[in-house]
Amino acid sequence: MPELEVRRARDEDKEAVLAFCQQTWEWGDYIADVWDEWLYNPQGALLVATLGGQDGQPVGVANMRMLTKDEAWLEGMRVDPAYRRRGISSALFDALIVEAKRFGAATARLMAESHNTASLSVLSHKSLRQVSALALYQAGLPETSRKRPASLDAPTLATAADINEIIDYLNVSNIFPAVGGLYSEGFTALSITSELIESKVQAQQVYVLRRWERLDGLAMVEQRERWGEKHLFIGYIDGTTESISLIAYALRAMLPQFGLERVRASIPDLMMVRDAFTGAEYEWDGHIFYTFERILN
Repeated sequence: MPELEVRRARDEDKEAVLAFCQQTWEWGDYIADVWDEWLYNPQGALLVATLGGQDGQPVGVANMRMLTKDEAWLEGMRVDPAYRRRGISSALFDALIVEAKRFGAATARLMAESHNTASLSVLSHKSLRQVSALALYQAGLPETSRKRPASLDAPTLATAADINEIIDYLNVSNIFPAVGGLYSEGFTALSITSELIESKVQAQQVYVLRRWERLDGLAMVEQRERWGEKHLFIGYIDGTTESISLIAYALRAMLPQFGLERVRASIPDLMMVRDAFTGAEYEWDGHIFYTFERILN
């Protein structure tokens, strides 16, 4: 086999990389949409694996970007189908870790679909720890005829006065450690810190549910876009089965005020949370995604 090298991607690599990414999934791939963003990101490193030295044929690609000053996210690993099982994924992963350390990251994380046995096989040898399993759920606006009556048990926007109570709530939560203490941003995730909570409260992206004069549940949400569809996204939710169901259903009912038609949610693959979303008439899309992390320092 010709010499395998991993280096920073160049403009001229784009055509070759996109050629072997065309059939990643039935619908294609998203690499074409993010190539320029990744290539020119000063807080990241887009890498290609080549055969035949620095100027050889690109046969693999992967990206690392810093989500915060301490957290690196690894993504977009692809290998030309004609060159699989030759250690290319492993070499790309090792190079991404080197780049993450170079940027000063303390932690590197990535996400893999539960049926992606090839990726999971590579990761099993890379000193990674699985920190969460996430199920993807979605729902539209409730049917008018089935709309639940207004209730005192309805979530409200959190304020700065709620921040310390939210932090205390998460510190004793059973769900918080089940997701690795992470907030999901679609197919990336970052640590839920006091700074993140404060910024999301300030952005009016945190809803709290109070029952019996105490905090009984919360959700962190944001408006996102996926494949041209704008939607409300639940990146973290916590509470009892009943309180989670109440919050999840209430967010569906709020869709018109956001001018949106759909809620999507990344939830921990726990029976109590699944039951809550089923009770709120959400549907599972059939996918489970694992989040892995590696401590670098």
